Amino acid sequence: MRIRAAVVLVLLVVLTAVTAHAQVLSSATPEQVGLSSERLARLTGTLKADTDKGVIPGAVLLVARHGKVALFEAMGVRDPERKTPMTRDAIFRIYSMSKPITSVAAMMLVEEGKLGLDHPVSKYLPQMANLKVGVEKADASGGAPTLELVPVRREMTVQDLLRHTSGLTYGFFGPGLVKKAYVDSKLWNDYPSNAEFVDRLAKLPLAYQPGTTWDYSHSTDVLGRVIEVVAGTSLYEFEKARILDPLGMKDTSFYVTDRAKQDRIAEPFANDRSIGVEATFNDPRVAQQWESGGGGMVGTAMDYARFLQMLLNGGTLERTRILGPKTIAYMTADHLGSGIATTPLYLPGAGFGFGLGFAVRKDAGVSPVEGSVGELNWGGAGGTYFWVDPKEDLFVVFMMQSPKQRVPYRSVLKNMIYAALTRPAGK
Repeated sequence: MRIRAAVVLVLLVVLTAVTAHAQVLSSATPEQVGLSSERLARLTGTLKADTDKGVIPGAVLLVARHGKVALFEAMGVRDPERKTPMTRDAIFRIYSMSKPITSVAAMMLVEEGKLGLDHPVSKYLPQMANLKVGVEKADASGGAPTLELVPVRREMTVQDLLRHTSGLTYGFFGPGLVKKAYVDSKLWNDYPSNAEFVDRLAKLPLAYQPGTTWDYSHSTDVLGRVIEVVAGTSLYEFEKARILDPLGMKDTSFYVTDRAKQDRIAEPFANDRSIGVEATFNDPRVAQQWESGGGGMVGTAMDYARFLQMLLNGGTLERTRILGPKTIAYMTADHLGSGIATTPLYLPGAGFGFGLGFAVRKDAGVSPVEGSVGELNWGGAGGTYFWVDPKEDLFVVFMMQSPKQRVPYRSVLKNMIYAALTRPAGK
């Protein structure tokens, strides 16, 4: 009898664990969590009107507060060519919203003592040692500037990769000879493995001295390769085992090879597929070697909501702990300080700093959009966006595929959703 009782107890524990992983965020009416249905309807009405007018093809919007989903709506079409309606389980290319996931994966290894933030990247990727910085020199006779290569004053660190102060850059944001070299090298056009990508990157000059300047970059792609080396597995295998499966993010991956899911992939308008200079929408139905930790993932609004609720909870969701609360607090602090310069294309914007994987709000004012000090946010080049507001116990996931409209909607979302708050958190 004791053996039978023990077996029953084990089965109950297993069943409870499985059930916990299968749960989704619970639902509530907006009023139950201090939001106005009427005011949220203004926002969904605006989005629906824009889909009707052809400004955007479609969108999915999810608003959650106090662990309850108060709004979860799909609008417009999922595929403009076929006119299929948008659905809440549509799969989107989330591009740079991959970065927070990769950053969390790296911090898991930091917590385990396998990775050090102050370690030089070359400790894990020897090809990243002895890099040069490209410095543009004006021509005295008025001709084209030239690129002079100078040694780094210090090596880039793992922390530099997480906060985009590595000296690396992207080729498709802003002018400059180094950026042009990135574009001309066609680093990722044939979707190489992460190892090959880093080998190619190591042959190019840095745009800045490491640790001196925030510049949006391939830093998180390099971080993804660091994770592979330290973990001894592919980036996706590590993230699937340690983050995606434990959090129930069943539709988040780098490629959608399951044909049963491929019809759920959201598509942009045919004339809105460019995300930068010589960078266009990929087809996630075709699996490639490259697993871009900085921009290669796809997923659904609900999957990402589960990830954000984990961050908001201090690293845990439904009895599954991903990171410790102090680690989350450290990641969401500003890591730029006053000694790091920013580029003219400073994407976090006025009033924001940058943590380990996302922008963090430092000031209640300054920014032209509403929000709270301590907010973290980031978006993807394809049109996706999120923010987490710990002060209001609130987070928002916005999914669409429209590079041309990716920036304008961010302020619209924030201003209209904050306008819908009817009471402070905790009341």
